[in-house]
Amino acid sequence: MAAGKDIKAATETYNGFVKVTAWSTGIVILIVAFVVALIAQ
Repeated sequence: MAAGKDIKAATETYNGFVKVTAWSTGIVILIVAFVVALIAQ
């Protein structure tokens, strides 16, 4: 676990990871929907 002054840096890193994960999930959903639409034609 991070202690003292390191907790702020750890929290910022975690928040950045969560944001990237959320954006990535949305992008993957869009790509999958596009591929499914192409296959369905």
